Amino acid sequence: MIMTATVGGTASSGVAGGGAAEGRLLIVEDDPNMQRLLQTQLTLRGWSVDVVSSGRAALAAVGDLEPDLILLDIGLPDMDGIEVCRQIREWASVPIILVTAADTPQAKVSALELGADDYLTKPFHTGELVARVRAVLRRSRAAGGGSVSAVVRVGALTVNLAQRTVRRGETEIYLTKIEFDLLRELVTHLDRVLTYSHLLRAVWGSGYDDIRAVHVHVSHLRRKLEPDVTGPRHLITVPGVGYRFRSQE
Repeated sequence: MIMTATVGGTASSGVAGGGAAEGRLLIVEDDPNMQRLLQTQLTLRGWSVDVVSSGRAALAAVGDLEPDLILLDIGLPDMDGIEVCRQIREWASVPIILVTAADTPQAKVSALELGADDYLTKPFHTGELVARVRAVLRRSRAAGGGSVSAVVRVGALTVNLAQRTVRRGETEIYLTKIEFDLLRELVTHLDRVLTYSHLLRAVWGSGYDDIRAVHVHVSHLRRKLEPDVTGPRHLITVPGVGYRFRSQE
């Protein structure tokens, strides 16, 4: 469930003191007291704030809300926050600040190596939190960063990267995990030729080198996605090199 920040019982519009909204923040935190504290303090400073309390809800909310920054607690009830961060980084560059009670060098290194932009240790002062959020947002905007579209539309196909769903028109198409991972890699590099070795590393891992697996799963994808598998519109073979997903029919 997604909750919108409230102050004094009124849903916040993200505007403080009549000024322009600072942006949209997503808080991923399961402690109700911490939720209320973060919602109130960040809303009062001009941000529009949404809250979810689990990792799976966070993955769905990133695609639905397209926040400017995520404040992500590591200790979640269903998924480790590090894993949530890793999955988000597979398809989006939205800034992420990880929040944890574990103040160890190893935890910080793991968080930053997986793509977190900053790391905040509990307990923290509200002023430090606000300063870090603003600093990360400034760096992201200066670099032209932010979230990429969580939904890719190509012709009649709609691929929701966060929810891992595919539709042709209104009809949902079932894909296996490998098929979706392969499709995700292709549609996030539209019109670029991805080599067999690139696809193997991205989908199966660096220790896998059987090119036949790529061919077999591309064949499965074509049967599910293309109206005519003998003359595919999107999933194009580049002989001897790899595949590309064509954005124009």
